[in-house]
Parts: sequence; structure tokens; C-alpha cells
Amino acid sequence: MMWTVTPEPYDSPVAAALWRAYYTEVSDRWYLLHEGRRTDPAELEREIAAQSGADLAPPGGRLLVARYGGEPAGSAGIRLLDGATAELKRVFLYEVMRGRGGAPLLGWAAEDAARALGATRMILDTRGDLVEARGLYARLGYTETGPHNDEPYAEHWFSKELTRPQAGSCEGRTR
Repeated sequence: MMWTVTPEPYDSPVAAALWRAYYTEVSDRWYLLHEGRRTDPAELEREIAAQSGADLAPPGGRLLVARYGGEPAGSAGIRLLDGATAELKRVFLYEVMRGRGGAPLLGWAAEDAARALGATRMILDTRGDLVEARGLYARLGYTETGPHNDEPYAEHWFSKELTRPQAGSCEGRTR
């Protein structure tokens, strides 16, 4: 089986399914950790609807979808914050696809997409309980920094200079 990572319209059915899976997982993890319950279904629907992903559309953003054997497996988004800084968003792989090498490919592809938009730096935030994400970002060369936003669930902030393409970068390529 091979991985591919390609741009996807933020409002496609594939993007919508990945966004729903991503948001459900991170929301349920937070509620289970802090309140011992899953996300209220009405809240889940409101939040999914409120975050369309339009900020990940060209010209100032990109949504990338990873496919494994041709089937959607995960996503990553970027959005330009200014002429030199892009923000990494919605990095996600379906649980059954984890451990197969897709996450670094998504990260490299997102960096390539950010460079193509003119960014020389990538920033991101994540939560403390998302230890797998923090490990991935460290492996990809991101450095933990001070806060760059005041998002309510952001607990860790990272940055990386995008000086040159990474070995193995793969937007539009296969592995």
C-alpha cells in the first residue's frame, strides 16, 4: 500500500468526514479526561458546523488529505497568518491508519504547501493531553515556544523555520 498526500477542497465530502472524525476524537478526549463523559451530541454538531474550514482554502490556506491505498486516511491544514508565517491546523489520521508513516508525510506536505504560499515559519498549538501530537511535532523538528495565541484549549505552542524542503517531503507524491 502507498500513501499519497494531495490538496482537497475544504468543503468536499472527504474533508467533511475527516473534520467530523478529528473534532469528535479531540473533543471526546478532552471531555473524558476532564469530565468523565463524551461530547454532548448537540454541542458536537454546533462546533462542527461553526468551523467550516474556509480559512484552509486558497489563496491563503490549503487542506491536504492523506490517502492510504487510495482511501482517505487523514488530513492537515495550513493557513497564512501573515506573509511569512503559516499555522498548522487539523493534523489527524484515523486511528486504524496510525503507525503506518502517514503523520510525518502530512507534516512534510503541510510544510511544502506553506513554503509554496511564501511562508518561512510554521507555528501551531496543541493541548497537553494530545501527547502523540506533541511527539510528532518534536520528531518533525518543531520547537516548543511561548504562547502565540490565547485559544482556550491551547496549552503548548510550537514553531519551526521553513528554510528548505525536508527530506521525504511529499505533497502530491507517493510513498
